[in-house]
Parts: sequence; structure tokens; C-alpha cells
Amino acid sequence: MKLTLRVWRQKNADATGAMSTYEVDGISQDMSFLEMLDTLNEQLILGGDDPVAFDHDCREGICGACSLVINGDAHGPERTTTCQLHMRSFEDGDTIDIEPWRASAFPVVKDLVVDRSAFDRIIQAGGYISAPTGTAPEAHATPVPRPDADFAFEHAECIGCGACVAACPNGSAMLFTSAKINHLNVLPQGAPERETRVLDMVAQMDDEGFGGCTLTGECATACPKGIPLPSIAAMNKEWLRATRKARR
Repeated sequence: MKLTLRVWRQKNADATGAMSTYEVDGISQDMSFLEMLDTLNEQLILGGDDPVAFDHDCREGICGACSLVINGDAHGPERTTTCQLHMRSFEDGDTIDIEPWRASAFPVVKDLVVDRSAFDRIIQAGGYISAPTGTAPEAHATPVPRPDADFAFEHAECIGCGACVAACPNGSAMLFTSAKINHLNVLPQGAPERETRVLDMVAQMDDEGFGGCTLTGECATACPKGIPLPSIAAMNKEWLRATRKARR
């Protein structure tokens, strides 16, 4: 395959970025999208140019590091992570636009790399449970109803990639935050911090400068792990419950 790539290049956070055009040839349909970028970077390095900086880690769809907007879609045309997107999703001769996440809370570090530490601070605000130190408790000591366990596992699948923010026209982090809150709040282990967790994490999300949610649904459509849109409604109920309790 021969492709034309229009890639966002930005030297650092303070520099002005712009799209640069590159031609790559010899791309196999079996390559992942990141392997295609590796081929581009090899070509750039051999030509004495600066390679394109992009985030990656596990390349197995687990870590959520590969954050790219491809032809206007978070992670590209398939509902998967960028590392699991293969070049058979494109045609020979295609022009592909590659950009970083676009959100004020995710400032560009260089080229396609953005700073997603805002997510880390949201989790730090309440994404934990209180547990006594020492010997681990018996696994069956605290029974969890099957519906609650399924609900928790569904939300625990969130990998924090940020596609929900990139896809949202408002740059909202509500789907990410709701997944992290609902995962713990439904379990008995998360009960001690149930109210403070939702209040603190939502407050931190607002402080980070993410946009408001208007339930357009783009976040759930782009989520590679299928976190459902009703997750946001469940978090809102938790927030109202905690707010009312705090006012008593």
C-alpha cells in the first residue's frame, strides 16, 4: 500500500503546530496503525529528519496509551484502540489525517503526544478504597451479588485512553469519571468512601477544565471498551445522593 499521511507536528507545548505531509510506501494490510507509524519514523530517521512522537506502550489494547485522532475519529474508523487498528481498514492511495487528542485539559507535549495527567489527578481524588494492612481477607468473606459484580467489571474495563474526551464536542470527561466511580461505588469494598469519592472526583474533573456533558453520546460511541452511556446517569444519581447527604 502507498499512503499519504498528513500528520500534526508540534515541537513542544509552546510552539505553534501544523500539519505536515509524508508519503509512505510498502505498507502491508496486516500492519497495525502504530507499525505503519514506525515505518514512517524509520523513513524520517534515515532521511535525517525528526521522527514523529506518539504515545504507545503495550500495543495489545490494554494500556490505553495510543491516543490518536485518525481522519477525525478517536482511534480511527474501527471501535478499537489505535494499536489494534490494522491497515486493512484503509485503501491503497488513501490520505490519512493523524492528530493528537483535542482538549484543553490534554495539552500537547510534542507532535501527537498529549499530557493526560488530568486523568491521574481525578483518580487520585477518590479512585481508591480503604483496606486494612496485613493478611489479605478471604476472597469469599464479603459476598457480592452477581448483578453488582457484573456492573463493576463492566466499568472496570475503562483503560483511561481519553477517547471519550477526544470524541466529545465539549471535551467532557464524564464517561471516564463515571466509569471509575461506578466501578468502586457498587462494591461493598468501596462503600466507606462512596459519598466522598463521587464528590471529590467530580470536583477534580471540573477543576481540570474538562467541558460539560450534554449527552451527545459520542463518548460511548468512541470508547474502545464499550463503557455504556447510562454510566453517566448512574454517576449523576450517586452525586445527587452524596450531595443531599452532605447537606443534612
